Amino acid sequence: MAVIFRFLFLLFISGLAIACEERTPIPKPRAYPRVVYPQKVLQQFDENYCSFSFQYPKYAEVQQDTGQNGLKPDNACWFDLYYPDFDCRIYCTYSQIGAGKTLDKLKSDAFELVDWHNKKANYIEEEPINRGANLQGMIFSIEGPAATPFQFFITDNKQHFFRASLYFKTQINTDSLAPVYDFVKKDLRKMIETFKWN
Repeated sequence: MAVIFRFLFLLFISGLAIACEERTPIPKPRAYPRVVYPQKVLQQFDENYCSFSFQYPKYAEVQQDTGQNGLKPDNACWFDLYYPDFDCRIYCTYSQIGAGKTLDKLKSDAFELVDWHNKKANYIEEEPINRGANLQGMIFSIEGPAATPFQFFITDNKQHFFRASLYFKTQINTDSLAPVYDFVKKDLRKMIETFKWN
């Protein structure tokens, strides 16, 4: 009987020793979905409904804006560059200067639309575009959890005004979107570099 009692006592003490072992919980690292980047092959945007051209990647689709809820866009040259692989869009609008749309008003609207994201943005960097007298504008890089990380406008200061803004159709998580944003930003930079009025 004493042997059984000793055995049970040792078993109880061993169980207590194992149960009292302190384990530090280790959080699992957050994993983001793997993104497969398409090969960069450029093509020319030269649609008959617009008075400009630029290069954009073949994996982006041009979708002309036909309006919503019975409302037509201000100009036939409103379109989106849609990236199905990343579910993001570059919203592009074109306005002719004059007829109630002065250059100052169009520039002011572009700055207002960027400033609207100041609520969420950590920082907004403005970078001038100056490619001669008839290609000037501004690039806006918006850092932080804002809805749009990149916007720009280009004008010839006389007749044409083009504006574009990038939006991702997802909840803003700057860490997980950063690699995709960097990839698309190169396309936007190429678009600006190759932009010309017809």
